Amino acid sequence: MTQEHTYTTTIAWTGNKGTGTVAYDAYARDYEIACDGKATIRGSADPKYLGDAKRHNPEEMLVAALSSCHMLWYLHLCAANDIVVEAYEDVAEGLMLTSPDGSGEFNKVTLRPSVTISAKSDATEAMHLHMKANKMCY
Repeated sequence: MTQEHTYTTTIAWTGNKGTGTVAYDAYARDYEIACDGKATIRGSADPKYLGDAKRHNPEEMLVAALSSCHMLWYLHLCAANDIVVEAYEDVAEGLMLTSPDGSGEFNKVTLRPSVTISAKSDATEAMHLHMKANKMCY
C-alpha cells in the first residue's frame, strides 16, 4: 500500500537591505529555512548569482539530499542483510547546466560513497546493496 508523507518547510528571505528589490544588486540573496522543532538552516544563492559563499545554496542542498537519501537507504539495507557498516562518507557532485535565460537544470549527480564494513561482512553483497539503495531514492 502506498503511503503519503507531507513535509513542511518555511522559507523566509532575510536579504532586504532596506530598499527591497529596487535593483538586481540592491538586495542580498540570503534566506532561512525553518522546520518545526529543528535548527534553522541559513541559505543563499550560489556566489555566481550574488549569493553568500558562507551559506548553503539550493544546488548544494539538492546534491546533499540525494546523497543522504542513498546513504540512509544503504545503511538500512546493510542492517537488514547482516552487513555491518563501520564508517560511511560520500563526496557527491552535481552537474548543472545553465541556459542562456539563466534557468538551470541538473544533468547528472555522481555519488562517491566510501564505506568501511566489518571484516566478517560480505563485501560483494555490500557493493550490490548500493544498487538497491539507488533505486529507493527519488
